[in-house]
Amino acid sequence: MTILVTGGTGSFGYAFVRHMLAQPDCPDRLCILSRDEYKQHLMAQHFSDGRLRFFLGDVRDAARLRLAFHGVGTVIHAAALKQVPAGEYSPQEFVATNIFGSMNVLDAARDVGASKVLLLSTDKACSPVTHYGATKLCAERLFTAANSLHGPVSASTRYGNIIDSRGSVIPLWRQMVSEGKAIQVTEPDSTRFHMTQQEAVALVLLALREMQGGEVFIPKLKSYRLGDLAMVVTGQLGQIVGLRPAEKLHEVLVSHDEMRTARDFGNHIRLIPEIHPWRSNGGPEGVALAGYEYGSKHVVMSMAELQLAFETDMVGVAA
Repeated sequence: MTILVTGGTGSFGYAFVRHMLAQPDCPDRLCILSRDEYKQHLMAQHFSDGRLRFFLGDVRDAARLRLAFHGVGTVIHAAALKQVPAGEYSPQEFVATNIFGSMNVLDAARDVGASKVLLLSTDKACSPVTHYGATKLCAERLFTAANSLHGPVSASTRYGNIIDSRGSVIPLWRQMVSEGKAIQVTEPDSTRFHMTQQEAVALVLLALREMQGGEVFIPKLKSYRLGDLAMVVTGQLGQIVGLRPAEKLHEVLVSHDEMRTARDFGNHIRLIPEIHPWRSNGGPEGVALAGYEYGSKHVVMSMAELQLAFETDMVGVAA
């Protein structure tokens, strides 16, 4: 079955394509839709595989999506505007891409007869305090509610920071060190969830296999203190500049209010649709969770654990 990834020239797209091309049951067509022709050129050169196809387009363009989705069975919706400060300065642009673009993806998938559509969301969608987080929460709700209509099964994944991904703090710190500058750390005691590219791909594949409609798939992750990460990556704490406007000291993957719909599935958690009729369709039930929230401040790695995890992760990124 043909798979298409929106925003597929980003870090997740590279990791997903790398994984899929190595599988014996890889589809004959893996499609990438994104806005930047140069990034598509670089990705095509990087993989040089005839199964990989590219479409220039924007999720804001509903007609282009319908054309690109023709013959596609599964859509992974990774396209989004993500930079938190940009979202506070240009909120209307984030609404246009993250909310209305998600609506266009769902509509186009329904129009062409796709079978599954999966959204990649973020821990910042949980009890959001930024415009970016609010738009991603809205996208999650759109993907849950879409199951009330005839069309593809739709669901979401929600996870934290990806190690060494594009736009993350690690490449920025390395650049500053190479230029002889002191790194900047917002708040050393802030905590963030830790996840590898391989774990993100595994979660997406799990969700595609098991989604019944409307769930939010959430991995069980450890977290790190930002100051500890700075010491592991660069050996220095650098200049402490304070939290950015609306930035959280700690992140949360499952809020207190979401706990009543959260179910434990061993290595991950699922939020089950609470008010929609498709919630009891014979799928696995999971185990009810107890606790106030699943927050980054509760699962912090020691410095030694972080050092080991980082060294292992870098091997995976290099591969």
